[in-house]
Amino acid sequence: MKILMFTNTYTPHVGGVARSVSELAAGLRRAGDQVLVVAPVFDNMPETEDGVLRTMAVQNFAGSDFSVPLPLSRSLSTAVEDFNPDIVHSHHPFLLGDSALRAASMLDVPVIFTHHTRYELYGHYVAQDSDLLKRLALSLSLGYCDLCDGVIAPSQSIADFLADHDVKTPVAVVPTGVDVACFAGGVGARGRAALSIPEDVFLTGHVGRLAPEKNLDFLTPALLLFLQQNPNAHVLIVGDGSSREAMEQALKHGEAGDRVHFAGVLKGTALADAYAAMDVFAFSSHSETQGLVLVEAMTAGCPVVALDAPGVREVVVDRVNGRLLPGGAGTTPFAEALGEIAGAPEESRQTMRQAARTTAAAYATDVTVARTRAYYQRIIGERRRRSGEDGLWNRVRRLLAREMEIAGNFAHAAADAILPDNFGKEDKHD
Repeated sequence: MKILMFTNTYTPHVGGVARSVSELAAGLRRAGDQVLVVAPVFDNMPETEDGVLRTMAVQNFAGSDFSVPLPLSRSLSTAVEDFNPDIVHSHHPFLLGDSALRAASMLDVPVIFTHHTRYELYGHYVAQDSDLLKRLALSLSLGYCDLCDGVIAPSQSIADFLADHDVKTPVAVVPTGVDVACFAGGVGARGRAALSIPEDVFLTGHVGRLAPEKNLDFLTPALLLFLQQNPNAHVLIVGDGSSREAMEQALKHGEAGDRVHFAGVLKGTALADAYAAMDVFAFSSHSETQGLVLVEAMTAGCPVVALDAPGVREVVVDRVNGRLLPGGAGTTPFAEALGEIAGAPEESRQTMRQAARTTAAAYATDVTVARTRAYYQRIIGERRRRSGEDGLWNRVRRLLAREMEIAGNFAHAAADAILPDNFGKEDKHD
């Protein structure tokens, strides 16, 4: 197959979606498919990349570490057309997501969308966390689903969320895969030595973008309380972002400050070694669609303590591969859950580590890529059965119809934002 992907974030940007898209592209190529990725320009990207087209972008949008891509140039549009894909895979409903819809209409091929992100939970990046823009983001993303031929949900929680919000397009649950060879091959002793962490301490870790949507205002005091209650424990924070300074201020300037380690962004072997160095992984985000870092940690045999939330409850099984606390739990129960694992007998901790590895095995990249390929083939087959004749007039007609659909989706979303009906509709599964 020939797959054309559009994504607003891609390597070398560090984040769940960028990693998800790059891992999927690599897995599809290993399976013998041709993949062309259209992505924005980012700082420090490779000078040459096979199978990637870069479009100009506004860097560090609204003070974040994201790029905002600009419309495709004529040369990029020609390259997309020359690639002649069998299917288009969009990874965002905005910006290059609209380019994905236009490309699919121009080429008369199906388009599918992976709902990676709960966009309405990211309103703090624009307009002082405006409720109106949150409603607009939600309605636009839901409407975008119904402009596609198929939707991939990374977890059952997200599939249920889309169903609860009346998305009509067929939804398949296919999680993002993890490079098992990489994350299962980490060496904990090497990771601790590289980060100057003693070998004989209990290490609680966290990996992710250090940003408000990750609920770090909850995690930080919970970790501080855990350190106060467990004098032999240390904490490792891997990642960077706008919340890092506040976390460092809170965690490193107290009595336990010398037991807190900020590693910054780690990749490849260094990241795998960091996971392997951890005795437990702490996670408090409510904004995930899957929680890729949970699976990465479990691949390294690290149990997880997390709050019950979409994308998390599919991975963490309470008292089996970690602790899954109620979503409304306070910082004290969270710190106590970390302490419970720290104080557990070694045999119990080994059992939990093995359960974590067993859970992670189902998320191996080759397993999830095979499921994605099967979904591609299903959607392509259904589209072929209803395709009409091609030709210049039909192409123009398709493009005009698509532009009207895109404009109609925005108009509908704007009306929803101003006169909300479904925003805040209770998620029965949250």
